[in-house]
Amino acid sequence: SSIFFTWSLLLLINPFEPEPVAEPSKYGSLWPLPQKVQISDVSYKLSSSNFRIVDGKLSYADPSCSLLQDAYRRYFDYIFGLTRKHGPKSGRTGPSELTELQVWITSPDTECDGYPSLASDESCESLSFFNIQLLDLIYYIVFILFPLFLGLETFSQLVYEDEYGVKNVNSSEINDFPRFAHRGILLDSSRHFLPVQVILDNLETMAMNKFNVFHWHIVDDPSFPFMSKTFPQLSQKGAYHPYTHVYTPADVKKVIEFARVRGIRVIPEFDTPGHTQSWGKGDFPCENLLTPCYSGSKPSGTFGPVNPILNSTYDFMKQFFKEISTVFPDAYIHLGGDEVNFSCWKSNPDIQKFMTDHGFGQDFSKLESFYIQNLLDIVTTTNKGYMIWQEVFDNGVKLTPDTLIHVWKGNQQQYQKEMANVTSSGYQTLLSTPWYLNRISYGQDWQEFYKADPQEFNGTETQKKLVIGGEACLWGEYVDATNLSPRLWPRASAVAERLWSAMDVTDLGDAWNRLSPHRCRMVERGVPAEPLFVSYCPREYNGV
Repeated sequence: SSIFFTWSLLLLINPFEPEPVAEPSKYGSLWPLPQKVQISDVSYKLSSSNFRIVDGKLSYADPSCSLLQDAYRRYFDYIFGLTRKHGPKSGRTGPSELTELQVWITSPDTECDGYPSLASDESCESLSFFNIQLLDLIYYIVFILFPLFLGLETFSQLVYEDEYGVKNVNSSEINDFPRFAHRGILLDSSRHFLPVQVILDNLETMAMNKFNVFHWHIVDDPSFPFMSKTFPQLSQKGAYHPYTHVYTPADVKKVIEFARVRGIRVIPEFDTPGHTQSWGKGDFPCENLLTPCYSGSKPSGTFGPVNPILNSTYDFMKQFFKEISTVFPDAYIHLGGDEVNFSCWKSNPDIQKFMTDHGFGQDFSKLESFYIQNLLDIVTTTNKGYMIWQEVFDNGVKLTPDTLIHVWKGNQQQYQKEMANVTSSGYQTLLSTPWYLNRISYGQDWQEFYKADPQEFNGTETQKKLVIGGEACLWGEYVDATNLSPRLWPRASAVAERLWSAMDVTDLGDAWNRLSPHRCRMVERGVPAEPLFVSYCPREYNGV
């Protein structure tokens, strides 16, 4: 029989809610759905006392690579969970028992200490189960190191329990690769501070859903929790609390390493010139990092965006981003550039004179572009690429060819037009507009997230190839450690499948049949993922 988790539904009649389909999928509980899946009726038992995950005999794996061994242990625990402690103790194997998952690393150039990147090959050549007499070998073949985690996750999702609580897996053949290279989650740690453990827990859940980018919107107007070694006063004065609500260098390093060993990139965002009120609370070696606002002819005592007319501003940015480039190993930094309020700039007489001297007239978007252009030049000297919100592109800033344009504004018609404009200009882009998960509604809103597609716009095939993926965003105005995970999961899982699976995987009924047990799987693994409908999980979340 095909693989599935058994669950029950008690339906409440609601004229506004479609009745969920309660039929098992032929794909079991695989999420996101692989590119090619063939699951047979031939099943094998697994026991924690006899089953092992090991390096393949001809694998290029380095035996000393702790990253591999840690992954094997992690997924062994996922597969067996409580049965590892309470399962059968016998060392005997039966005629239909699976004893090994062999992991084959096929590239001799694999670096155990490397980091995933936008160019990482995440394809899995095959994931097949063969019955070879009494020893049932499982071959998982990868091209480089990081797809290993994706393959182990897929294998763990194939394992199911029968009515007696015995672990089983069906003979299967899977060929898999992601549709998009950039599959991200944005978390906001400024509006509400997110404890490091909460971030780590969600990185773990991201890996379960095959997300590969953690977009860390680490600072903003309300607080500056990033502890800079170069400018320690930024967090001392700008964080909610200088000791309890900051990310130390050790914290940041821990997050990056935890993500790395799960194949996840960490891209920090330091948004300027707007969203910078917390930046101005420190005592800097440069004066007026933020623009003094005026009421008539006198300073009002308030401050606006970063002051773009002072050389000291750019001296500060050079030192700050030099540090950021060494702390975060990813090839990209997100530089923001969105929602700049021009009213303070307009009120400042020095800014007005600068505008006149440079022939900008009253077009303050030109002043914004002047600042952004200088900032991009600074970041380029650190050998980093940059991501920016769409306003920077909209305002005509000169951008390098490898710039990533992040689309977030408008309704469906508007963001589709923006995607067409960005790609027709030859830039790579990623989409977030339809995936702002902080916007909540009653019922199964995951369906709307599932329907949105980054390549659904009027454009050529060449344009659509410039779409590298997208991100689900969870902004923090009303989100902290108490509700982050249930608000994010399993709603973000819908985005995960859209970014991973083939374009024609759009059947909401089949998605429901797989997403419901996938949500229960996350709950079993300790994730407080919110319910999809009136139902229950075989193992409920107990908060420990």
